[in-house]
Amino acid sequence: MKKVLVTGSAGFIGYHLSQLLLDEGFAVVGYDGMTDYYDVRLKERRHQMLMQNQHFSAHVGMLEHFDRLHDLALAERPDIIVHLAAQAGVRYSLENPRAYVEANLVGTFNVMECARELAVEHLLMASTSSVYGANEDMPFDEREKCDTPLTFYAATKKANEAMGHSYAHLWNLPTTMFRFFTVYGPWGRPDMALFKFTKGILEGAPIDIYNNGEMYRDFTFVTDLVRGIRLLIDTPPLRPERADDIAPYDSLSPAAPFRAVNIGNSDKVRLMDFVEAIEAECGREAVKNFMPMQKGDVPATWADATLLKQLTGYAPKTDVKEGIRQFVAWYRDYYAV
Repeated sequence: MKKVLVTGSAGFIGYHLSQLLLDEGFAVVGYDGMTDYYDVRLKERRHQMLMQNQHFSAHVGMLEHFDRLHDLALAERPDIIVHLAAQAGVRYSLENPRAYVEANLVGTFNVMECARELAVEHLLMASTSSVYGANEDMPFDEREKCDTPLTFYAATKKANEAMGHSYAHLWNLPTTMFRFFTVYGPWGRPDMALFKFTKGILEGAPIDIYNNGEMYRDFTFVTDLVRGIRLLIDTPPLRPERADDIAPYDSLSPAAPFRAVNIGNSDKVRLMDFVEAIEAECGREAVKNFMPMQKGDVPATWADATLLKQLTGYAPKTDVKEGIRQFVAWYRDYYAV
């Protein structure tokens, strides 16, 4: 039985990925800081559900605390590390950038040190569509340069990619960075748009709609996302012998066993259509508070997921209306509304 260390296992994506790995016969070592960035009870409930499986173990600790993480890694000796834990949130990075330095830069360095020492089979680390920053050519392609981040959150994730490449080159450590595109679904984060919109609509409270609704997002359902990660686990990058060996669609580095992979639905959805779908599922109209574009935000995201399909044969496919239906059903059940 292969063992996977999942950082951020009590998080939204970490919970879903850990559940999928357990379902497929992996042993999962979960590590999470249980920070109060949002309701800790939601995180505790996710871990409680995972602990129903005897092959899951939960450990609480901060990424920044190297000794704690290192001791766990040496004791458990995972075959694979999937690093999801991070200080999340584009907007919060305007308020508390230091949290992103500590969790996303120092914390990720600590994870990479553990992966290097253990010589794991594959290190997979979460990046974000936000690294595309001011890029305007769409859909976003992994081979594009990402040198214009618009938020400090995006800058830390871009730095993680550069850090990962250096370790892959220096230590021949197979490393995959996956770039998420607006993930949503049951057990989602309360700071995300779908959660806030659903809560506001059901409570009859106003919802803030930025850029007067003229925004587009590539919404990716969480089970599609974690299926993509699961399949990428089996596809560690290999250092190419020659640059000419790299397929024209591949982001594989010519200097390291390293690649970045988009995981997105390959479809951009207008924000107002997203809101209307939530209204239809909730059975009531939203009280809309139209706002200007927020600092650091981008008008659109859209993934080219060709590489994911070429590597794994898989493409995310959940229709946004079906995804919203599942989220609203979960929300009504969890909060008894």
